[in-house]
Amino acid sequence: MAFPFNHKTLVMTNLRQLFLQNLAQTSDSPLAVEVERAEGVYMIRKDGKKVIDLISGIGVSNVGHCHPKVVKAVQKQAEQYMHLMVYGEFVLSPQVQLANEIAKTLPEPLKNIYLVNSGAEATEGALKLAKRYTGRSEIISAYHSYHGSTHGPLSINGSEYFKRNYRPLLPDVRHIHYNRFEDLEFITSRTAAVIVETVQGEAGVVVPEPGYLPALKQRCEEVGALLILDEVQTGFGRTGTFWGFEQFDVVPDILLTAKGMGGGMPIGAFISSHEIMRVFQENPFLGHITTFGGHPVSSAASLACLKIVRKEKLYKQAKAKGELFKKYLKHPKIKEIRSLGLMMAVEFESFEVLKPIIDEAVKKGVLTDWFLYNDKSMRIAPPLIISEKQIKKACEKLLKAIDKKPKK
Repeated sequence: MAFPFNHKTLVMTNLRQLFLQNLAQTSDSPLAVEVERAEGVYMIRKDGKKVIDLISGIGVSNVGHCHPKVVKAVQKQAEQYMHLMVYGEFVLSPQVQLANEIAKTLPEPLKNIYLVNSGAEATEGALKLAKRYTGRSEIISAYHSYHGSTHGPLSINGSEYFKRNYRPLLPDVRHIHYNRFEDLEFITSRTAAVIVETVQGEAGVVVPEPGYLPALKQRCEEVGALLILDEVQTGFGRTGTFWGFEQFDVVPDILLTAKGMGGGMPIGAFISSHEIMRVFQENPFLGHITTFGGHPVSSAASLACLKIVRKEKLYKQAKAKGELFKKYLKHPKIKEIRSLGLMMAVEFESFEVLKPIIDEAVKKGVLTDWFLYNDKSMRIAPPLIISEKQIKKACEKLLKAIDKKPKK
């Protein structure tokens, strides 16, 4: 039964109860951690206890929580103007400056940026762009891939479990096995685009085999299909270079980014050449529209974030810091650690072994989780600013959580 809300409500009913009552839930057991504030690699709870954030809001807070330069950029822009007009109609300085700085990080011909609100929206835009440019309908993605949860991305995601109850979805979608060279023959003259993650995230950090991405791009070129690389998780320094694809001798036709791009604010983008992106201008004109895409405040935050990552060369620190986790995180129960920079998966025997460890880690002040398609692996993707001292402390707490004997 609903009840009226007034200033006394929070006294009578605690925040957690209101959270469970009024916010739509997507699981029957949410973490429900109450955070008073966040700073750097820490989230501070109501009781003042600090929690080391080892997942960065799932790869979002690359420069840490509430970075002073990002906060200042948000405040300054909010005082000037916020939403004025749908994306692409007005010349808005934060959008223009951001697009210009992103273009500087990219090789030719990736110089045309379409700003949106999220990674899922970036995927949606890229799928439309590929179909419109090629005049084809087939989209190929990889098994165990994740590209978002709206209707289009859900259609190409590589897990039937998460989409079977939402069918029918987009037609003409096919899946291939990531890193399986022989599957490239399934890419044909019917294919509009192949979309893959540069590093598969929700599969549990699956890194491309040597030569796989160049071979994939070559096959796409042979049949006239476009290659879309999803760097929603890997972009903005996460893997040891500013863009993950820089490490694999490949340049996509369309690039997706979001998450770590915004410094904590919601923003995303799909990026291509002027030639490809130009198809949105006619037949029909306004071929892709977004009201809040490239929101001025989010764009200002993203610009500040980009400058921090590049000026402080945080991407160059990611590989060494990833190695520190491997150095300090050694335990007989750990079967394997897969990583590229600070995108890491720590594998255990099973979910039944891992879940109590994650729960105990939160109690000890370290936040981790598992992957959608690999629930026996622990996700580690902390802010890129994390120090060696903080890494060591986090690993000590994780080892204690691993050693904690579960209650019978």
